[in-house]
Amino acid sequence: MQDGRTEPLIAIVDDDPDVRETLSALMRESGFDAVCCADIPAFHALGDPPPVDLALIDLRLRGESGLTLAIHIRERYEIPIVMLTGVGDEIDKIIGLETGADDYMIKPFNPRELVARIRAVLRRYGHGPAKPSAAPGQQIAFGTLRLDVQTRRLLDAEGEEIPLTNAEYRLLDYFARNPDRVIPRPELLEELGSDMQRYVDRTIDVLILRLRRKIEAVPSKPVHLQTRRAQGYIFHLSPG
Repeated sequence: MQDGRTEPLIAIVDDDPDVRETLSALMRESGFDAVCCADIPAFHALGDPPPVDLALIDLRLRGESGLTLAIHIRERYEIPIVMLTGVGDEIDKIIGLETGADDYMIKPFNPRELVARIRAVLRRYGHGPAKPSAAPGQQIAFGTLRLDVQTRRLLDAEGEEIPLTNAEYRLLDYFARNPDRVIPRPELLEELGSDMQRYVDRTIDVLILRLRRKIEAVPSKPVHLQTRRAQGYIFHLSPG
């Protein structure tokens, strides 16, 4: 945190005053501080560098693009970025390397999930406790790894975080909650939600490959996340 503050300061960049008010209240209720910006010039007016810990930016700003601000921030500052988008927006551009956005959510969104995403992004930038404890029953163990469903983190045997993208986390969480059951691709796509509706079956295969590199000792010979040809995938908590 900057300037001696104890709460992370979230910059909310949205041209809708009702949205700004709602998000500001949500941030404060969740233990953050908030500063609202109606447009890109208002964000720039915060200072150089802006004294914020995360920028929450709407993609569709009136007369300008939130992507422009995201690119500006990424080129100049080490400030994490979460984008808010509408259904049908070009999500590939938002999560691409050219923008540097750390995460995105589609409106309307679940407030609790937005807060969880913001906390996860802030942790990756060194804000908050490195290894927050979780109450019993909030972790799912498999092999030497643990999935902390409270903090949305994958932890190794030493308690260090193994970084996951949002889609990777949601997929792994679904597998871990439904072990030893063959799950077809359509069900996985449905579970990933509306922000994945533009994608095809191949997206699941790519996510599976990425997950295996992170959770399997030998990704080419998986013991936890296995393929069932022409059926789907099955997840084992214990190697079988």
